[in-house]
Amino acid sequence: MRAIWKGAIAFGLVNVPVKVYSATEDHDISLHQVHNADGGRIRYQRRCEVCSKIIDYSDIDKAFEDEGRTVVLSKDELKSIPAENSHEIEVVQFVPSEQLEPMMFEKSYYLEPDSKSPKAYVLLRRALEDTDRVAIVQFALREKTRLGALRIKDEVLVLQSLLWPDEVREASFPALDTSIRISAQEREMSAALVESMAADFEPEHFTDDYQVQLRKLIEAKLEKGDSLDTDETFGVEAGAGGNGEVIDLMEALKRSLERKRGDGKPAASEDADADDAGTEESGGSSGSKAPAKAGAKTAGARTTSAKTAAAKSSETKTAAAKPAAKAATTRARKGA
Repeated sequence: MRAIWKGAIAFGLVNVPVKVYSATEDHDISLHQVHNADGGRIRYQRRCEVCSKIIDYSDIDKAFEDEGRTVVLSKDELKSIPAENSHEIEVVQFVPSEQLEPMMFEKSYYLEPDSKSPKAYVLLRRALEDTDRVAIVQFALREKTRLGALRIKDEVLVLQSLLWPDEVREASFPALDTSIRISAQEREMSAALVESMAADFEPEHFTDDYQVQLRKLIEAKLEKGDSLDTDETFGVEAGAGGNGEVIDLMEALKRSLERKRGDGKPAASEDADADDAGTEESGGSSGSKAPAKAGAKTAGARTTSAKTAAAKSSETKTAAAKPAAKAATTRARKGA
């Protein structure tokens, strides 16, 4: 990693020199724009509206427009702002972590000690550990004064920039202002559904499906060119788009619970599996499996009864035929 900034944490009269590193990185596949008619690369140019010349970035200043008046600010003028020149991360208070609104978190940075002795760095880290608090700091980075939270991750100090309070919008939706009645049964079932899906968060078990599928599409395109069939590449998922069935909230909760409770349970028999598969293929949810199995058992019982009746009928006919056959044999002998 390469340090993007150097400064010092001001912890009272204690000064903690640090190097700042971006803690996150983007692994998305990079795509550029082309003309769909000939594949030509589309590029954006910095063209001046007055002289129509293409301008180098080094020759560009910034400006602010207000009611028809334009104020041009040069790079030197912007650098003269005192906060821009500050390389101090000032600790202003220590707060409980639960008081921080997650929506305010912006970007994360690792802080590395930048001195021969990291004692002051370790002291600040221990202070945060012992008090179980987060340090709220103010600092300037990339032409902006920022609010931040200083916390610990894997024995390293992490600086998380925060949005200013006025940068977080208030949510006001008329639909939520109306009185909505939730029954006790609905609350119990929703709580049961939450409990059935409860687990420890393990981010390594999740993948960015879009990036995986985009890579698959690119590789298929490289192999097959313009003859690519996207349906063949990705396959058509069964039941995609849903069956358009409309169910009420209680029914949805019931089906969800039945589906979760059915996960991971071994099937009673191969016939039961076949019945379940038939139910799924016919558009039924896992909630209809129990009736399907019951139907299968009933059908099996009927078949057994029919077989037993047929066997008894055959035995009766055989028993009735024996005396008649014996009499016929006796008459035949007398005639002889």
